[in-house]
Amino acid sequence: MNLPIYQVDAFASRPFSGNPAAICILDAAMPDPWMQSVAMEMNLAETAFILPAGNGFKLRWFTPTVEVDLCGHATLAAAHVLWETARLSSGEPADFDTRSGRLRCMRRGDSIELDFPVEREQPVPEPEGLADAIGAQIVYCGRNRFDYLIQVSDADTLYGLKPDFRRLANYSVRGIIVTSVSDQPAIDFLSRFFAPASGIDEDPVTGSAHCCLGPFWQHRLGRSELTGYQASARGGEVGVRIQGDRVILIGQAVTVMSGTLTAALQ
Repeated sequence: MNLPIYQVDAFASRPFSGNPAAICILDAAMPDPWMQSVAMEMNLAETAFILPAGNGFKLRWFTPTVEVDLCGHATLAAAHVLWETARLSSGEPADFDTRSGRLRCMRRGDSIELDFPVEREQPVPEPEGLADAIGAQIVYCGRNRFDYLIQVSDADTLYGLKPDFRRLANYSVRGIIVTSVSDQPAIDFLSRFFAPASGIDEDPVTGSAHCCLGPFWQHRLGRSELTGYQASARGGEVGVRIQGDRVILIGQAVTVMSGTLTAALQ
């Protein structure tokens, strides 16, 4: 078996920033346990598998421990690889059939735009012990089909969070989005994303979280075009444009590694 595999920093304009994803291009469908094993071997937040299919591609995303229903940064990275390797011409859209429906990516100059579903949260009672596990007072608590969305009081609180990941892993959600207003003039809101139950203590830049953050801050700031910054150690900027029940995520990507996956099925 010889399959091309790439490591791409997504939501990044330079190497070694943003969120790294592994992208494996398949020539035939592979068993789920094999894909999960590859993702465990890559040991990145997500490993994505692309399979040509009809007028587009099938796309699936795996963390080191589970398959996920929606992933922004690995979708951006997958589209980037298809254009960079000339599997698509620069003017063609990258259309992906996924567990969250058909997703389209388009090249716009140096950036890539991802057409994703809005994932609005609804207010919910604050779960017992969550504030202590995060390490901050909760100003607002909401939840969508994937995650809790927690607002904290200010940027300094968000920057200083030191969550108890073991306790956070006990909550039955994909992850916990924590957000605040920005302390930077060019940025509208800040966030961090903790997902120990999905095998990722802190995700560097989470595109899919911005499907929730975008409409959340649109309602509070009164604008449909926003810029978010995910304040992880690597950090990354995500442009957001709300269009009805869709959200356009905007970012860049850089390939940092390419190779050949030779591991055969057991």
